[in-house]
Amino acid sequence: MNTLNAEQAAELLHLNVKRVQGLARAGKLPASRIGRKWLFRRDDLEALLGAKGSSPHAAVSLSARNRLRGRVSGLQLDGLMAEVQIRIGDQELVSMITSSSARRLGLAIGDEVLAVIKSTEIMVGKEGGEV
Repeated sequence: MNTLNAEQAAELLHLNVKRVQGLARAGKLPASRIGRKWLFRRDDLEALLGAKGSSPHAAVSLSARNRLRGRVSGLQLDGLMAEVQIRIGDQELVSMITSSSARRLGLAIGDEVLAVIKSTEIMVGKEGGEV
């Protein structure tokens, strides 16, 4: 059994060590506490990340809060970049990602995906509102 300490788990998950410890404390990450230290099974964390052949619907922990589930409605790979069109309800979102990322994810039209939005500024508008 391959176990990781909190620092190693944070590196694997691309999270801050304090965040990993907090998630473990809250029971959101599988871990064992030995004295004052948290220990994590590598297999459990990799399953959360969807690695090593785990289910494509495995949970993924992200720091971003704005996640929109949709389906790929269009996909154009051109050189280094790929344009991914995602249908979310009756709205369409367009994302530019690298072609290598699109290939690595195995994106295809009709795939169910998550659009994760992380931004420091989001504007909100309402029709008929004050200008």
